[in-house]
Amino acid sequence: MSQEIAELIGKYAQEGAALREAFFGENAARLEEIARIMAVSLAEGGKILYCGNGGSAADSQHLAAELVNRFQLERPPLPGIALTTDTSALTAIGNDYGFDQVFRKQVQGLGKRGDVLVAISTSGNSENLIQALKAAADMGIVRVGLLGGDGGEMAPLCQHVLIVPSKSTPLVQEVQIAAGHMLCKLIDYFLFENVAEIAEYISVDDPSGELIPDEEDAGD
Repeated sequence: MSQEIAELIGKYAQEGAALREAFFGENAARLEEIARIMAVSLAEGGKILYCGNGGSAADSQHLAAELVNRFQLERPPLPGIALTTDTSALTAIGNDYGFDQVFRKQVQGLGKRGDVLVAISTSGNSENLIQALKAAADMGIVRVGLLGGDGGEMAPLCQHVLIVPSKSTPLVQEVQIAAGHMLCKLIDYFLFENVAEIAEYISVDDPSGELIPDEEDAGD
């Protein structure tokens, strides 16, 4: 291996490792909060919807599969749906209404109040994701953004954001899938290893996406 290639590989590895370490250090509390919200939604009969474009579409179906099959823990399947996989729906909506509607109409048809929508974007400016988030807001669906750069136009539309502050698309994607995996790991923890952590929040009739203790348990 030439010295130039070795330096190229080493620099990329170091940049990625530094970005990942900084992201998890700065977002540990946000990851915990979002995972709790997702776990409570699932415990109350909700589901997790994922959407994204390109590499983020692949991440969407990857993460949905981690819920439906398993992540690491042996446990029952969980309802995760990638809005990126139904080619008939995507092409029909795109053909009849435009590409900016391909996720919005699926959110409207498949989502319900109390579900969680995870919108994944390296730029934060994808119009079809913006439309999906707006539809989710109208329906009382909790909105989570897994974003890059400065969060773009999507960040203000999300109740909870995890932003990877880099302009390097591949490095953002690498950290985003690591964050998605961590959410899966924490969801399993809350639902199957330490359900007491979320018990006080279950059966709350509130669409805000905030964790509010159930009144019957609030004084315990």
